Amino acid sequence: MDWIIGLQKAIDYIEAHLTEPIDYEAVAAQSYSSSYHFQRVFSILCGFTVGEYIRCRRLSLAGTELAASDAKVIDVALKYGYESPDSFAKAFRMFHGVLPSQARSNGSSLKSFSRLVLKFSLEGGTVMNYRIEEKEEMILTGYKRRFFGVPGEREEQEKEMYVKTRALQYILQGLSGNTEMNYDVITNIDDEGYDFYIANQLTEYYRDNLHKDGVLGEEFAAYFENIVIPKGTYAIFETERCSYPTTIFLDLRKRIASEWLPGSGYQLANAPELVVTHWFRGEKRDQRYRELWIPVEKKS
Repeated sequence: MDWIIGLQKAIDYIEAHLTEPIDYEAVAAQSYSSSYHFQRVFSILCGFTVGEYIRCRRLSLAGTELAASDAKVIDVALKYGYESPDSFAKAFRMFHGVLPSQARSNGSSLKSFSRLVLKFSLEGGTVMNYRIEEKEEMILTGYKRRFFGVPGEREEQEKEMYVKTRALQYILQGLSGNTEMNYDVITNIDDEGYDFYIANQLTEYYRDNLHKDGVLGEEFAAYFENIVIPKGTYAIFETERCSYPTTIFLDLRKRIASEWLPGSGYQLANAPELVVTHWFRGEKRDQRYRELWIPVEKKS
């Protein structure tokens, strides 16, 4: 309940300062948490980042103001944090589909992005199996893409990467000797996006010698890099066993943030998040599952 109250206070703070520069540390302080923890939980629960929320709210209000008043475009642009008419016009058009100068035109269609209001509802009463594990430093080998938006919620980006890079996945599986397991690594998360790796755990020899002709050679080795997962504490959750656990893990991720995390005594740590997929084949295909490794640290 404290987290719900804190999150609403943070949203109220944002709304009260939409026409001013907004300090994320000050926003997070309203929820009694670190900036990193607040931004990560906010994005998991809401499906968009804090920055996206602020940007959409400002553009929504700017559209309303232009349509309902005689305010100059440059004045509205400056009011909502845009330093030039050009940058405002570009953002306005991407959001509303029309230029600011067209907002007052008869029949122009504008978008409204409503303010977030949290409503308390009785949830829970379900079992979530988890374990807390201290993990030693681990080195994985994989390849990455830079994605935009919220991890997981932009699943079309991740899905496309999987579909279009099958050959690289087969190479990693062959070198690891494990064709039924792989790792997704989500790291370098900021308000614009995140790095997403598809990876596997190789022996030290393969990890350090991909460039040699007897392994992959320079050309193919260039696709891969080693990813250091630092020593840390992880809360590990498992999806149900089923044929396609990839379709249900996002719901589990939200439940972790909304049901488990607030009363756990932990907060999210600034470390990579991992998803370990166990993709059994043949008769065991209905026993497939995913593990979500959530980096955590005890609240101070």
